[in-house]
Amino acid sequence: MRILIAPDKFKGSLDARQVGDNIASGLHEVLPGAVIETMPVADGGEGTAGVIRQALGGETIGCAAHDALGREIEASYVWLSDRATAVMEMSAAAGMWRIAPKERDLLRADTFGVGEMIKDAIRRDAQEILIGLGGSATNDGGFGMARALGFQFFANEHEVESPAELVNAARIRIPTQRFSGTITAAVDVRNPLLGPRGATHTFGPQKSGTVEQVEMLESGLRQMADIVTRDLGCDFRDTPGAGAAGGLGFGLMSFCGATIKSGFDVVAEFIGLREAIARADIVITGEGRLDEQSLEGKAPAGVARMARGAGKRVFAIAGSATDTRAVRALFDDVLVLARPPITPEQSIARTAELLQERARELARMM
Repeated sequence: MRILIAPDKFKGSLDARQVGDNIASGLHEVLPGAVIETMPVADGGEGTAGVIRQALGGETIGCAAHDALGREIEASYVWLSDRATAVMEMSAAAGMWRIAPKERDLLRADTFGVGEMIKDAIRRDAQEILIGLGGSATNDGGFGMARALGFQFFANEHEVESPAELVNAARIRIPTQRFSGTITAAVDVRNPLLGPRGATHTFGPQKSGTVEQVEMLESGLRQMADIVTRDLGCDFRDTPGAGAAGGLGFGLMSFCGATIKSGFDVVAEFIGLREAIARADIVITGEGRLDEQSLEGKAPAGVARMARGAGKRVFAIAGSATDTRAVRALFDDVLVLARPPITPEQSIARTAELLQERARELARMM
């Protein structure tokens, strides 16, 4: 029996590699003769660069940058020298993980540090840049990133320097030199930039944005989209994924000529997931929380659909799961760590142990 384990991370407890290793350990106890391959996956969110580095090798590069509140930090990304490709996550610079809850300030937070990472990759003569969009602390539509890359925004003769001022922006000055390579923005959401499903209204409150801040930022992004249309001759506000990472998807398309792609599809192609599924008899995937949102571009759903397309049985192990027909229909079975009397909080503390336990259960089922 050949088994492929292709999990995403269990956020807050284990990364995707650790998840896979613990599942493999449990399977081996019951099925010592099984041939098991572990291939961590991601969908453009946090962990994407690490998954690709583990699969393809590459070097981790540190670079000076600023976090979302303008503090000096060292960010990092993965450099694949054989293909002159930089693989980065916007959260390495402008991620929520860098900002304490009491420090969150959407009117100040920007993506300047993301632009600094891009500039560092350009200095290395990158021909291709892949950016995972997820875990952002920002809602600036890529405004800060654009400024780091030489774009200037003006309200009359006053230069706009913060997302709070975007509502007054009247024109954009375009830099004379722009990156000529390929940039791909890997996303796990399909939200547009504006409106009820847009970046601000959907994700702003999750980032501690107040009602007043959300309205101000929405107006600012609308104003920026209008002047981008006029001064740059493009309008991506309604493109699915434009609202990813606080509108950074829109900014990458507008200011960098980036292409928006499903993060799972991009990662799957990089690591050769389809070929690994073809080699397997059974596929196992999983993530910390399996629910309806998992169906919208998340890694486990992508693994399941790819496995189904190849005619393989596919199972999921999750920290917790929504027991809906749509979720259950994707998998032959779903095993969860948090089942009575184990609470969700206890399951997070015991993730490694419970992954092995559920893997043993699954092995006996198979």
